[in-house]
Amino acid sequence: MAEIAEEGGGGGHGKGKKRGKKHSARIDMTPMVDLAFLLLTFFVLTSTFSKPKTMEINYPAKPEPNENVKPPEVKNGLTLILTKDNRIFYYKGEFILPNDPKGRPATQLEETDFSTNGLHKILTELNKSAIDEINQLSEKAKKKEIADSTFKRLVMEAKGKKEALTVLIKTDDQATYKNFIDVVDELNLAMVGKYVTVDMMPQEYELLKQKTGQ
Repeated sequence: MAEIAEEGGGGGHGKGKKRGKKHSARIDMTPMVDLAFLLLTFFVLTSTFSKPKTMEINYPAKPEPNENVKPPEVKNGLTLILTKDNRIFYYKGEFILPNDPKGRPATQLEETDFSTNGLHKILTELNKSAIDEINQLSEKAKKKEIADSTFKRLVMEAKGKKEALTVLIKTDDQATYKNFIDVVDELNLAMVGKYVTVDMMPQEYELLKQKTGQ
């Protein structure tokens, strides 16, 4: 048992009036120790520990060594090309080569940035159908009309529909990791559920060099 003992002083050894002897004061600290452990246990059980944050990135299957690389056919697709100086170039739909057999105009790169009226606006406009559907599901979830598990499942289905936006992210050797993370953040804000990182095609790289003057 933990305790503090304070010895009292006595008198009577010297000459003069003899004083009464003081008794020792003992304080039992055991209840204080128990209380400290109870408080420690309480704070440990009620505290919220920081959880590691992870980012999910989808990678396509690598082509075979002898496989001919051709522009992918993407419906409601957007291709983003990142390069140095925080520059972002993009084009919509599939990549169309010059002298297209169907007579379609060749693909040209357009430039945007990370401002509110830049990449974010482009993503929200192209992914409007999925955003509207998810917002409706969110309102139902707030009103307790659907369960949380059902809400999460329906949101994933909305992001994966054919009419939902698909984004291809491509970078050259001068793009920064920060810009890549910023793009993924914008995709999450725009509720884009289908996005992958792929290698840049030679034709895309030639267009990029023309735009940047490399």
